[in-house]
Amino acid sequence: MTGFILRWLVGALGLWLATKIVPGIHIRGLETLLLAALLLGLVNAIVRPVVVFLTLPLTLVTLGLFLLIINAAMFWLTSLFLGGFVVHGFLAALGGAIVTGVVSWFASGFIDGGGRIQRIR
Repeated sequence: MTGFILRWLVGALGLWLATKIVPGIHIRGLETLLLAALLLGLVNAIVRPVVVFLTLPLTLVTLGLFLLIINAAMFWLTSLFLGGFVVHGFLAALGGAIVTGVVSWFASGFIDGGGRIQRIR
């Protein structure tokens, strides 16, 4: 349970940072931010694997670069479900997906599989 909450907060941090860095992304309030992070996690866990499987030939032809488009689409799809989370255009969705992904990737280096924070030695 701790791992889920920690990863959820990291996702929220990534979304918050995306709103500060990427023009065209707006989140109304802390409650919406936390709900958007939860919803983005659900969309990435449920919808994204299906989309990745269906677009596998295109992903292989583009040597994986199409995954950036898929990540942007999942980011945009999340904004469609949540009223206080607004993404204006594809480039904003792409930038938000990249920022959120980089923050999650960086934080995953410090979180083990059980959700505990690791010390760097």
